[in-house]
Amino acid sequence: MSRNPATLSTWPLPDRPYHAPAISALLLALGLPFAWTTVQAQTQTLAPIQVMPEERPSLTVPNTQEAKAVIEQTAGGVALVPDTAWRDTQAATIKDVLDYTPGVFAQPKWGEDSRLSIRGSGLSRYYHMRGISLYQDGMPLNNADGSTDFQWIDPTAYRYTEVYKGANALRYGSGTLGGAVNFVTPTGYDAGPFQGRLDAGSFGWRRLQLSSGFADQGLDGFITGSWQRQDGFRDHSAGDSLRASANLGWKLSETAETRFYLTGVRVRQEIPGSVTREQALNDPRKAAASNEADGWQRNIDGGRLANRTVFVSGDTTYELGGWYAQSHLRHPIYQYLDNDYTDYGAYGRLVNTTPLAGHDNRLTLGATWSAGKVDAGNYVNSGGHRGAKLSQTDDKSNNITLYGENAFDVVPGVSLITGLQYLHAERKRSDRFNGGQPTTRSGEKSYDFFNPKLGLLWQVSEQWQVFGNVSRSAEPPTFGDMNFATANDLDRLQPQRATTFEIGTRGQSGGVAWDVALYHARISNEFQCVSSMWNICDQTVNLDRTIHQGIELGLQWTAMRGLFSGGQQADSLQVNASYTFSDFKFDDDRDWGSNQIPGVPRHYIRAEVLYKHPAGFYIGPNVEWVPQAYYADNANSLKTNAYALLGLRAGWEKGPYSFYIDGRNLTDRRYIASTSITDRANADSALFEPGTGRAVFAGLQVRY
Repeated sequence: MSRNPATLSTWPLPDRPYHAPAISALLLALGLPFAWTTVQAQTQTLAPIQVMPEERPSLTVPNTQEAKAVIEQTAGGVALVPDTAWRDTQAATIKDVLDYTPGVFAQPKWGEDSRLSIRGSGLSRYYHMRGISLYQDGMPLNNADGSTDFQWIDPTAYRYTEVYKGANALRYGSGTLGGAVNFVTPTGYDAGPFQGRLDAGSFGWRRLQLSSGFADQGLDGFITGSWQRQDGFRDHSAGDSLRASANLGWKLSETAETRFYLTGVRVRQEIPGSVTREQALNDPRKAAASNEADGWQRNIDGGRLANRTVFVSGDTTYELGGWYAQSHLRHPIYQYLDNDYTDYGAYGRLVNTTPLAGHDNRLTLGATWSAGKVDAGNYVNSGGHRGAKLSQTDDKSNNITLYGENAFDVVPGVSLITGLQYLHAERKRSDRFNGGQPTTRSGEKSYDFFNPKLGLLWQVSEQWQVFGNVSRSAEPPTFGDMNFATANDLDRLQPQRATTFEIGTRGQSGGVAWDVALYHARISNEFQCVSSMWNICDQTVNLDRTIHQGIELGLQWTAMRGLFSGGQQADSLQVNASYTFSDFKFDDDRDWGSNQIPGVPRHYIRAEVLYKHPAGFYIGPNVEWVPQAYYADNANSLKTNAYALLGLRAGWEKGPYSFYIDGRNLTDRRYIASTSITDRANADSALFEPGTGRAVFAGLQVRY
C-alpha cells in the first residue's frame, strides 16, 4: 500500500496504526498462526479510511459516511444511526432515536425521561441510568460516578448517533456491560444557514426548533435551540423544556483543528409515578396518589463547556479534549432533593497507522481523567416546596482510565484486535448534616479493574464483515447504589464484573443490509436495585452469578422497486426491522434458582414497511411488538402484559421543505411500557409505568 504522509490525514481509528515493539511481538505470536490456518484463501483487504485534508472539511468531527466506516472497524456489535432515521417522526426521547437498534431496550416513562438498557445493563435502575456511558461529541454526559439524566438529550440537535455495545466501546475507554452511546452534533460544514421545524400533536405536545450554521476561511460554527411543552398523557405529567447546543471550529492548519462546544438545558417536569398492574392496564391516565398530592417533579438547570482538538502528524492522529459541566437539580419526591452537580475532566488519544512487518496495523492509546462532586441536600417535601432540612452530604468521584487497542492485519482482510483497559475509581462521601444525629455516613472506597479484550474482524468482501470477540467489563457502584452508614455497609457492595463472548456479521448485498450478533455474558455480583415504597432503591444488592445472552438482528431491505413508477427514479417498498432476543437468568442462585431476571421482554420486535415515491411522498405502517409478558420480580410471580402497537407514518419531502404525520398506538392498546423490579411482588406492588394511548403528531420542516 502506498502512502504519502505529507498529504494524507486520518480520523481517529481510521487508517492503520502504529506499534510498540512489545505489542508487535505479542500480536505476531498470538495472531499470525491462527489467522493463516483459519482463512488462508482470503485476499480482500480491509480498506483504510484515507481522506486528503482538503477533502475533509472538519478534522474534529467526521461526517456520517466517515463515521460509519470508522465504527465498522470494530470487532463487535456497534451501530451508527443517522438523523434521517428519526428526523421525520415526533423524535422527543432516546427511544425515538434508538428504537430500531437491535440489542437496545428503551422505553419512555414521563416527559423525556426513559429507561435504557443495552444487553441487560442497569435493568433494575429506575432512575439515574447506570451501566451505559453517554457522550455528546465524544465527551461524557454522565456524572463522574456513572449515573446520568436523559434530560440533557435533544434528538433535534444531532447529525448521527453511535452505539457501542458492551466492551466494544473501548474507543472511548468505556468498559461497562452496556457500552456507550455517543450523540454527535453537526458542524458548520454540514449544516445550512437556516433550518427550522414546528411540531404539534396529542396530549398538548408542541415543539419549536431552529438552527443555523456557517463556514468561512477556516472558521465554522453551528447553533441549535429547541423549546418543547406537553400536557402529558397521564395526570400530573406536564412539562416544558429549553435546550441549546453550539459549537465553533477553528482550522489551525490543514492538519490541525480545535472545536469548542457549549450546551445548556432547562427542564420543568411533573412526575406521575408508578402504579399497580391493575391500574396501569385499566386506568392508565391516573397518576400515583402520592405523586399528585405531594407535587413530585424533576427540575434541572445545567450548562456544559467542552473542547476537542485534533492534529495529524504523518501516520499519527492526536486528539485532546476536556469538559466542564454544572447543573442544579430541584427534585421534590418522597423528600425534596436539592442537589448541585459539578463534573469535569480531560482526555487524550492517539491513533497510529504505521505498517508492522509489512502488514497494516492500527494502534490506539488513550487516557481519560474525570471527576465530579455533588452537594446533596435532602429536605422535607412540603407540597412540592422545600421544607425543613433533613440531611446534607458532599459526594466526590474521581476516575482514571487508561486504555489501548491494536488491530493487526495478520493476512489481508483479517484483523486481530487486542485491547486492555485499566480503571481506577474513587467514591468519597462527607456527611455535613444528619438531622442532628451523629455524622456516621462519611466514608470512601476505591476500585481498580483490568479489562482485556481479544477480537477478530474478517472483511469477507468490501460489503460484508464477520466478527467475534471475548471481553471483560467492570463497573463500580454509583452513589445511588452505595450505603455509607457503616464500614460494613460500604464494603458489602462489590463491583460488578462480566465476561462476554460475541460473534456476528454485518454487511450489505444488493437491496439487503443486515446486522446480526449473538452474545453470552457471564456476570458476577450484578447490581440490582430492589425497589420499595415510591419505587426508590431500598438497597442495591449484588446478585451472585447471572447470565445475559441473546440475539440481535437488524434488517433493512428494499423489497420492491418500480411498483408504479419506473426508470432511474423508481418508487420502492422498504422494510426496516429490528429483533432483540434477551435470555437473562439467575445461574443456580440460592434464592432464585434459574429464574428469569426481571425487567426486560424476552422478545422485542420493531418493524416498519414504507412506500417511497420519487416525488417525495412516503407512507407505511409500523409495529412495536412484545409477544410475551415479562416478570417484574425475582420470584417470577408478577408479569407485565404482552402487546402489539400499530403505527402509521406518512409525509412528503421536496427540496428545502418536508412534512410528516406520525400516528402511534392507533388501536389505543392499553399496555405497560416500563417496570421497576423488586424481589417479591404482589398485586399491590406499584411498579408499572402505563404506556401512552392513541396519539398523532405532525411536523413541518424548512431547510436552506
